[in-house]
Amino acid sequence: MPQVWLLPFALAGLALGRIFPFGPSPPMRGGGLFLVALALGLMLWAALTMRAARTTVMPGRRPEHLVTNGPFRFSRNPIYLGDLIGLAGLMLALDAPAGLLVVPGFALLLEHRFIRQEEAVIAAAFGPAYEDYRSRVRRWI
Repeated sequence: MPQVWLLPFALAGLALGRIFPFGPSPPMRGGGLFLVALALGLMLWAALTMRAARTTVMPGRRPEHLVTNGPFRFSRNPIYLGDLIGLAGLMLALDAPAGLLVVPGFALLLEHRFIRQEEAVIAAAFGPAYEDYRSRVRRWI
């Protein structure tokens, strides 16, 4: 599960935040909480869209249908995008803005360890339809 990797990155970000503290900031905390809520909403929207299409939400499994509506109109990976937004929001909500430095590393891990393999499975399953979708919609945003 890709989200299992979120914990070590969050802990690393919190450690960076403690090593390089900025001090508490209520607007930063509020913004962080907003980002966490936004991330959870995006992931829920994506999961519900996939469920409505009667396809799997589980990473690594072959999807039954190519989903291109809902949040998939804007990102080929809205759940992973939600993970990144949530991690960034968590760093801000917990007064660890230096921890934002781990977010690009988490994005690289997701892309290299999970997304590329998943995209290969989807491309094999849906061929030209997926290539057309891929040409219109970016991987992240």
